[in-house]
Amino acid sequence: MLPEATPAVSPTFPFRTTLSLEPLIAYWKAGEESLNEGIALLSRSVGAQVAAADWVRGPITDLALLECNCDLVETLMLAVFPPASFPTDIVGAVAPFQRQSFYYTPRFAEVVLNAQHIIKQPLNITMPQLELYTTRMAYQLILEKVYGVRLPLQGSIIFTVPDYSIGLYRHYGVEFNSTFLEVKVVGEKPALSPEQLEFLSRNPQRADLWLEQLPPHHFELEGFNILHLVDVTEQEILSELKYDLLERDVLQASDRLEQIQEKLRVLFGKPFLQLGIAAYDEKKRAFVDFGRKINHSFLTKQLHTPDAGSGFRQIYGRLWADRRPLVLEDVEQADIPEDLRAQILGLGIRSAILALLPYGDDTVGLLELGSPNVGDLNEFSLENVNQFLPLFAVAVKRNAEDIQTRVQAIVKEKFTAIHPTMEWRFTDAAQNLLQQHEDGNRQAEMEDIVFHDVYPLHGSSDIRGSSMARNEAIQGDLVEHLTLAGKVLKKASEFQQLPILDELKFYVSKNLRRLRQGIVSGDEVNILESLRTEMEPLFEYLGQNTQELRPVIAQYWAQIDTELGILYKRRKAFEQSTTLLNDAVANYLDEEDAKAQAMFPHYFQRFKTDGVEHNIYVGAALVEDKPFDLVFLKNLRLWQLLTMVEITRRTVALRDTLPVPLETTQLILIHSQPLSIRFRQDERQFDVDGAYNIRYEIIKKRIDKATVLGTGERLTQPGYLALVYSQQREADEYLEYLDYLQDRGLLEDDIEELELEELQGAKGLLALRVKVKLS
Repeated sequence: MLPEATPAVSPTFPFRTTLSLEPLIAYWKAGEESLNEGIALLSRSVGAQVAAADWVRGPITDLALLECNCDLVETLMLAVFPPASFPTDIVGAVAPFQRQSFYYTPRFAEVVLNAQHIIKQPLNITMPQLELYTTRMAYQLILEKVYGVRLPLQGSIIFTVPDYSIGLYRHYGVEFNSTFLEVKVVGEKPALSPEQLEFLSRNPQRADLWLEQLPPHHFELEGFNILHLVDVTEQEILSELKYDLLERDVLQASDRLEQIQEKLRVLFGKPFLQLGIAAYDEKKRAFVDFGRKINHSFLTKQLHTPDAGSGFRQIYGRLWADRRPLVLEDVEQADIPEDLRAQILGLGIRSAILALLPYGDDTVGLLELGSPNVGDLNEFSLENVNQFLPLFAVAVKRNAEDIQTRVQAIVKEKFTAIHPTMEWRFTDAAQNLLQQHEDGNRQAEMEDIVFHDVYPLHGSSDIRGSSMARNEAIQGDLVEHLTLAGKVLKKASEFQQLPILDELKFYVSKNLRRLRQGIVSGDEVNILESLRTEMEPLFEYLGQNTQELRPVIAQYWAQIDTELGILYKRRKAFEQSTTLLNDAVANYLDEEDAKAQAMFPHYFQRFKTDGVEHNIYVGAALVEDKPFDLVFLKNLRLWQLLTMVEITRRTVALRDTLPVPLETTQLILIHSQPLSIRFRQDERQFDVDGAYNIRYEIIKKRIDKATVLGTGERLTQPGYLALVYSQQREADEYLEYLDYLQDRGLLEDDIEELELEELQGAKGLLALRVKVKLS
């Protein structure tokens, strides 16, 4: 929502000014002597009208005189406002460096005047900045007309003003014309030496020096200024985009991307324009979204959904073939696949432009523009698109390279360090490759690295109900955020009678009612977007212009996280809690595995999700010069049980200290058969190898949702240890371990033997479940 622009009245302009038409009358008087008979005839006619109107001479203090004698004023103004351009030019006449316009074109009134014919203060310039600019122009005029020193013109000034017809901003270049402005010396003319004049000329920004050397009370400005505005929105936006897109990480920050989207909306004059950007991943041969915090692409993300059809791929194929932007002026009527049409319409987009981002001979990404209105984007829009397309290509290329550099640094630091247990095998493979290259086989590639007959151990410590807790945190924060916004709107209604306040209060009430019933997909994004783009700019305006509202607005901002720009209490507490839990579990696992490595070297991997999972592989193939015996495997299995029991006790003890009292569940998957693991060089990680072994991976990924047969009860429960197995002999081995732990006082006496509901891809699973003693 655009804030109302305020009148730019300048009560502190340092010079005495007088509105007068005398300089304009002198212009017509000179015209009477013109050699052009038409001009001379017109000038004599104007002179006769002036001679019959005494009011037009001397200072004009009552603007009503100009309105009452508008015929003569319009005749005089023919010298400034050509009739042919009057309907289209943005031109107005004002008293010397003041803000009230007494004569103007319709477009001038539409763009910059309020109801009292006063120029509104530009949204991009403060009053002190504007006064400093006009003061320098006045001094420049004095230096030229009184002292005969002509200075270079000041840099152009840009007015950014709201265009309420489309709800956006526009930029206008402003020219101050002082042709009909005279400078009168009051009293004795200040004497300035050539050196002083030279010094002032070299210091045009030092207002203090000018005020000292040329005191304003010695000069009076008489006549009027002509302000001529030219719409430079396109040039300004393209210039701003150039600087924005050259900055680092500009496409990674959601707020910066929204700013760029807003500028494109202004450029196209479409307030609901959507911007999407996708980078092209050469390795994956696919378009990918930037980052994970924000979906920069609103179309390519459909490719990753299960129901995505081939329509998008066909369109991208057409883009590759044609090498020109694809314009969908009317999505419903466009020549595109039906599944694509349905998906785009489902996104609320009725017209769109898709354009590849070329960088040299390569394509680095895809630019998407979408609008909810048919015809908003068409072939004529391509002229603007082609101007900024290279800027986005450079930004995408640079950001892609920066991301890749950072990712590689993280990967090298965290993930690609070879596990010490297996380092010997990678060293052998590298030496073999080097030998082949030295023997002349330059095409040789790294050999496959596979470890056969290794035994897996898998365990997980999941946070129970994390999704529900996360949703409740989001819901609670949104309710409080909207409630705070509602208080501001309610208070503002006591001072401002604006229909938009009632509409926004209705929006707040409607969403509060819905949120209290629950949160659905899209609520968070939609509500935060409305708060950020519609309500908060209004709060800024109200705070600046209505002193009584500042306390309640300050209370609102005091609750908003300064970095994220949202109310972030419950979510922060939830995330702090999950982090504390995960860190406690992960750190303990790392400490205990360091001890277990001393028993027998093995491959250990753990990673955090909504909890912490760990994988262990042990076997003869993993070690170079150390014999392996099944006793080491049994030792690791017992170690894993002991570790999971202790994790249960530690997380329960930690629960009451957390901002959100979350609970964890512990699960172990028993797999007695050895399998093979292969190092995948493309992903730089180990995967099980072979079709038979894939079943192990399927079970591992699905057992966390397992339920007890006939009851529907979740297998995993807080305070319990659950063990999933397929064969009775696996249970027999672990029952011995559990009996030992019960004897040590770590487990309760009752052990449940359960059948599990069938899982997709996994039948006949059984489980043991036993309660952990917490004291």
